[in-house]
Amino acid sequence: MNTQNTNENKQEFENILKDIITNDKVLKMKDYIQHYDTTLFDHCYNVSWITYKMCKFFHLNYIEATRASMLHDLFLYDWRVKSKKRSRLHAFRHPYIALKVAEKEFNLTDKEKDIILKHMWPITIIPPKSLEGFCVTLADKYSAIYESFIHYQKSLIFRYSYVLWAILFFKINI
Repeated sequence: MNTQNTNENKQEFENILKDIITNDKVLKMKDYIQHYDTTLFDHCYNVSWITYKMCKFFHLNYIEATRASMLHDLFLYDWRVKSKKRSRLHAFRHPYIALKVAEKEFNLTDKEKDIILKHMWPITIIPPKSLEGFCVTLADKYSAIYESFIHYQKSLIFRYSYVLWAILFFKINI
């Protein structure tokens, strides 16, 4: 893919999400961490970009999939903090919460609703109804793994860099 196509795709992607990424509730996602150093907003944005590219490649409905993937984790709380209001079943419950918030803010299609509701499959047991839903599910899992990997990679390099320096130092002096 050439640079012009990449820029055109990025512009189209941004246009698809324009009303979503400027919404006040969605912008509040920047205040909550999803995976280590990644905010909810950035996680959803990453998932959305991956979904956009996958669905476009497979000639699927990339517009609905892109929009739904940006909203798939639209819950506005820190899921790591224990609360009497929330049970410990965040993985099972947050798709319903995200859908409820998204429905209040946006007019969603049935496909978008299904994608948001079932993005945690196979945890949600019932699979998505569409191939676009499976793309979002895969993009979400990939993004979570990637975000975790980047965090641990930075952490390990930082924590154990002194070992590398010591090895280099001794090799040079030997």
